[in-house]
Amino acid sequence: MALIRWDPFRDLLSLQDRMDRLFEENVTRSSAFEEALTTGIWSPVVDIYETDEKVIIKVELPGMTKSDVVIEINENNLVLRGERKFQKDIREENYHCIERSYGMFSRSFALPDTVDRDNVVANFVEGILEITIPKVEGAKPRQIEIKGE
Repeated sequence: MALIRWDPFRDLLSLQDRMDRLFEENVTRSSAFEEALTTGIWSPVVDIYETDEKVIIKVELPGMTKSDVVIEINENNLVLRGERKFQKDIREENYHCIERSYGMFSRSFALPDTVDRDNVVANFVEGILEITIPKVEGAKPRQIEIKGE
């Protein structure tokens, strides 16, 4: 069995390295967050799922109305743009904390060739925008009958 010499400074240096990484991650994260707040760039969260007949995109847009959002289809992309405006009726110095993001946003989604771009339907209810994109007939799965014994 080999003996290993204990070095108390090695443990101290290891602890210092861990603390440096911890503070570096928090400073980097908070400065990026502050930059996003000051530039007004934010991105709403999105769920995208597919059924046999359609592709559905659900977008969370709390505090917004349908007139705040624009949906466009350009070639193979669905583009969602809008703006969440900061409430001007409350003075800024009266706020204790502002965590919600405000300003312009833009999201772009590549559409597969299997969808019908001419029959897209959008519905906005209680802050949730649901975009339904039907699939073309040839793209829908169909079951093949097996012949024989």
